[in-house]
Amino acid sequence: MTFDPIDFLEDAVQTPSHEDATEMRELLVETLESADGADRDSCPDSGSDQDPDVRVSVDDAGNTLAVRDAGRDGPHVVLNTHIDTVPPHVEFSRDGEVIRGRGSCDAKGPLAAMLAAFLGVEVERGRLTLAVTPDEETDSTGAAALDFDPEPDAVIVGEPTELDVCNAAKGRFQATVTVRGANAHAAEPESGVNAVRAAGGLLSALDSFDDREDRPDASDALGDSTLTPTTIEGGTATNQVPAECSFVVDRRSVPPETAEGFRDALADHLRAHAPADVSVEVTLAERDTPFLAAFETPTDAELVRTLRESSGGTVRPFGAATEASYFASLAPTVVFGPGALADDEGAVAHAPREYVRVADVERAGEAIEATLATLLS
Repeated sequence: MTFDPIDFLEDAVQTPSHEDATEMRELLVETLESADGADRDSCPDSGSDQDPDVRVSVDDAGNTLAVRDAGRDGPHVVLNTHIDTVPPHVEFSRDGEVIRGRGSCDAKGPLAAMLAAFLGVEVERGRLTLAVTPDEETDSTGAAALDFDPEPDAVIVGEPTELDVCNAAKGRFQATVTVRGANAHAAEPESGVNAVRAAGGLLSALDSFDDREDRPDASDALGDSTLTPTTIEGGTATNQVPAECSFVVDRRSVPPETAEGFRDALADHLRAHAPADVSVEVTLAERDTPFLAAFETPTDAELVRTLRESSGGTVRPFGAATEASYFASLAPTVVFGPGALADDEGAVAHAPREYVRVADVERAGEAIEATLATLLS
């Protein structure tokens, strides 16, 4: 069987995976099993151990794993992306060289490119693993459960990067700030402590959070961290002084800030700006998995240089947090793939306009394959 990444992509975009990844995972497993033993170019003097079969499995966390092992010492390279998607629904269509539909660029286009490279490259030494996770858009339980043996020497994470090699990304933490005062009748507001009014002052205090002396220094690649309030709620009756108000903040971090360090620093900062008669509590969002932390791979790493030369793209940070943070502590890691988070007209990924260009999917597959050939030959 000869694998066609565009045929696969068309099928994948029409396979729903926004609520349940099962059907999409079944398509992926079937594709890998059907392609096992697909025609691959071989060197004239190569043995069967240079053209290993594909071993496919699904682990308890729902990760789809495919391995090609040359049986010879060499690096372990991991290709990772995800099969889950998010609303809104975007109907599949193909207009010439453009494929539209939910997941077309995030991240089924990158998946198609990775499959082409995974199945097409000749693994002369070392090991090549494809690890496709089921819930990157939510809790990343799949990625958190991955346990590579041996640990990888290089990781490529598939996301829409416009064929640029993204060697860094900010992390994402989420916290809730809860402000507590005391109820009173709204006709006598001075007899209570208005949590909503206090929260207003604390929202303004967010602007000075990164002016403190002990804040993390800006990253050369990523710039400054950001702190953005996103939702707010408070009060229970329209004629009552509210005793409680809470708001959620989104933190885009830079190394070496951790989620716990951010929480503690924000709590200290806001308590220092709060009225004496209110209490302030900062809690991280409940997760069963680690937050997506910031990462940065040196620009002179072999993986970065090789993929840049193969793709022709530039080296730059990625604009969103990804599961790459789970792998960057193990090995040099980059984010790469066809498609864009946004274009000149507006949002593409996670948006009603989601699309990917056929030529970019093909070019991404060729660039990844060329990079793998260099690392595994």
